[in-house]
Amino acid sequence: MKTLPHRGYFGIGILNPKNQDNVGTLWRSASILGASFIFTIGNRIPRQASDTTQAYRHIPFFYHNDFGEFYSRMPYDCMLVGVELDEKSVPIESYKHPNRCIYLLGAEDSGLTTEARSKCHEIIELPFGNYNVAVAGSLVMYDRYRHIKSKP
Repeated sequence: MKTLPHRGYFGIGILNPKNQDNVGTLWRSASILGASFIFTIGNRIPRQASDTTQAYRHIPFFYHNDFGEFYSRMPYDCMLVGVELDEKSVPIESYKHPNRCIYLLGAEDSGLTTEARSKCHEIIELPFGNYNVAVAGSLVMYDRYRHIKSKP
């Protein structure tokens, strides 16, 4: 029996997104870089003008009213990985991406809430400071793609 080179899945989303264009850009990147789904928590964001690839046709979008609702619906045996500058965060350069996970980004002006940080299994950070949330998510997904692709 031939096995697949990689098994697992990941989703990515934003807690309390501030800018609709960021969601559309993240959605487009998620479609290109192999995400299984995208979501927002706290603000319902419809189809985006910045989604020029019409990613909504290829990757599901989920909306959650609040963090508690989102957390209660997480898949079985799935890690929640926060992306945030935090005293507990691990630099992405040395991070080993889990096979099954959800990456959670915070809005640029407020980051992840204390509740969200406390529920994250792991927190990672990007080098060189603060990024636009769509750029940060795209960098995380690219790093995952690069590492997963290089596995034998």
